[in-house]
Amino acid sequence: MHSLSRICPGFSSPLHRWLTWRCSCTRLFVGGLSYDTNETALKDAFDEYGEIIEVKVICDRVSGKSRGYGFVHYSTEVAANKALKEMDGQLLDGRNIRIHYGHVDGKQSTQLRSQTTASNGTQIT
Repeated sequence: MHSLSRICPGFSSPLHRWLTWRCSCTRLFVGGLSYDTNETALKDAFDEYGEIIEVKVICDRVSGKSRGYGFVHYSTEVAANKALKEMDGQLLDGRNIRIHYGHVDGKQSTQLRSQTTASNGTQIT
């Protein structure tokens, strides 16, 4: 398996793809946020479910105001799963929030796509 990766750098083993996907099970997408919700308020709301690695509220580049969604990244899948089950549909700053498992960010997903594409451009699955 390792020798195939050296010969064909675009090759990605099923184990590698699974490990990359598994990392996203600790990251939650939080939608429906109030435009007044900041990262501190989001962290305070989710802190009781486990150790948080990172909290990010996505903001508009021009105005700097929240775009109404963000991400909470936990250290364990157990904490993320508990937060997803208990916080989905709850009120936060006067809005019902929606929680889903987050996806890998753009840079990582680009790397993942390039690792699963052969040198001739065909997709390896």
